[in-house]
Amino acid sequence: MSEEGLGKSNRVLAIYTKLMNGQIVKKAEEAERFGVNVKSIQRDLEGIRAFLAEQSVQEGFRNELVYDHYDKGYRLEKSSSVRLTNDEILAVCKILLDSRAFTKIEMMNILDKLLVNCVPKKNQKLISDLIANERFHYIEPQHKRVFLDKIMTIGQAIRECRVIQIRYTKMKDKTTVERKLEPLAIMFSEYYFYLVGFIEGIDKEKAFENADDPFPTIYRVDRIEELKVTGEHFKIPYADRFEEGEFRKRVQFMYGGKLQKVKFEYIGESIEAVLDRLPTAKVLSEEVGKYVVQAEVFGKGIDMWLRSQGEKVRVIK
Repeated sequence: MSEEGLGKSNRVLAIYTKLMNGQIVKKAEEAERFGVNVKSIQRDLEGIRAFLAEQSVQEGFRNELVYDHYDKGYRLEKSSSVRLTNDEILAVCKILLDSRAFTKIEMMNILDKLLVNCVPKKNQKLISDLIANERFHYIEPQHKRVFLDKIMTIGQAIRECRVIQIRYTKMKDKTTVERKLEPLAIMFSEYYFYLVGFIEGIDKEKAFENADDPFPTIYRVDRIEELKVTGEHFKIPYADRFEEGEFRKRVQFMYGGKLQKVKFEYIGESIEAVLDRLPTAKVLSEEVGKYVVQAEVFGKGIDMWLRSQGEKVRVIK
């Protein structure tokens, strides 16, 4: 390396060391210190910024060069790791595999991207080995449909409050219906993604058991045969906005319907499992191994859960 090149390398390393030590770097001061012009120091700083960006991709740690207006100089802003830890990525992969939400090709593709982009290279084989058996035995959903593109399209329509038109295959009789919807939310439950929305221009007396139901309708995304986002917008007052978090607490197996309260007696080993399944549930009374529980829920999905508990549950009201 030439003497000039060596001088530049030493200068950049000196500036970098200063930044790593938490000191402020001012271009004019550094230019005077090394006997160069301010533009040379600016190029040095840009080189350090590019190095830090590349390092964050390779090592998973993001250190950013920022200008401090108070001190009128550059400093290094250190961030925690931008990569997932071994524990975090293993947990995420396990949850994904257990969800069985995607076709096998989609699932393997997502897992590969998580490993490459979120885990330092030295740890990738470890995580890959720990999920290898579940990957091999992964069972894709019976519908075998690819629908991820619909998820983002629906998401954009929700964000922009745009009406959508869908052609949908019904669960019961497999007939196809056309629906015009005001999309409100995308939700996931029990292996499937769902679209929640209000229907426009439909005779509710003929279409639904409860024509006065004020709550939105639920559609499985994989059953949407065709999807079109229209140029028509809808508006919902802020006070009446749909809150999927609150809705999710009260709906079981994504079966819609009227809001109701259910009260039951539970005799089982884990009341925690009941409270986790029914987030709105409250224990009203407790004896030895016997609990009286009340929960607020939507629709008939609660009936399926209550029946699945067998003798552990006795409905009171």
